[in-house]
Amino acid sequence: MADEYKLSSVHVHSKLCDGKNTLDELAVTAWHAGLKTLGFSGHSHTPCDIEYCMTQSRTALYKAQVAKLKERYAGKLDILCGLEWDLFSDDDPTAYDYFIGSAHYVRGPKTGRYYEIDFREADLAACIQDDFDGDGLAVVEAYFDNVRQVAQHKPPILGHIDLIKKINKGNKFFDETSPRYMAAARKALEAAAANGCVLEVNTSSVYRGYRDDFFPGEEILRAWKEMGGEVIITADAHEAKALTFGYEEAAAQLKALGYDHVQVLGKDGFVPCAL
Repeated sequence: MADEYKLSSVHVHSKLCDGKNTLDELAVTAWHAGLKTLGFSGHSHTPCDIEYCMTQSRTALYKAQVAKLKERYAGKLDILCGLEWDLFSDDDPTAYDYFIGSAHYVRGPKTGRYYEIDFREADLAACIQDDFDGDGLAVVEAYFDNVRQVAQHKPPILGHIDLIKKINKGNKFFDETSPRYMAAARKALEAAAANGCVLEVNTSSVYRGYRDDFFPGEEILRAWKEMGGEVIITADAHEAKALTFGYEEAAAQLKALGYDHVQVLGKDGFVPCAL
């Protein structure tokens, strides 16, 4: 059914990790908005993380609260207990209804430090200077290799594949038009294709004011189309009012690039939706 993609939001974060709303507030908003499916995807416990992932105790609370919401909204809103699983996480992603595979860190080959590459400019700058001899594109290559490794775990959804560009607006740290950039991205795409991942088109980069373009960029989407890859539109919502932000714009972009459908995740799995 056309526009069915507008009724599903499956990349959603709550106060139990780095979101602004409770699980209950998110569910109420989704229900009032007429959504059919709400998939929570809390950030998986990751030992090297110091600020945004769920602790192990919060992970247990997360599962319990989502289970209660499933019961409360039965017949009104399909709620899924998902996980945004990081490459360096120690949680079991198969213990959830679904998971989004993502990479947020690059481990420095010299210092052994884990750098969060999508938040503080100072961290990305230190990563480039202290561990990659000032070569920003070498960090890009390391990041996309992490994404390649994530894809090998066969996540149903591969999250924000080019997150490395988030704080690189204006090519501040590296040149996104460099052949090295796309060559590294293509290796990650090839792994995603080989492992049957659905590629996420994530609108949060625009909603949160970091970029004027979504994740991923058009060149990556063209390459993915050539590989016959499937896509899903998500908001990566960190607050209730963002649950379906930018969906129509993302759909229009995909259609302009030659995509004729997107995948929609519901309680029974993925279903194609015409654009």
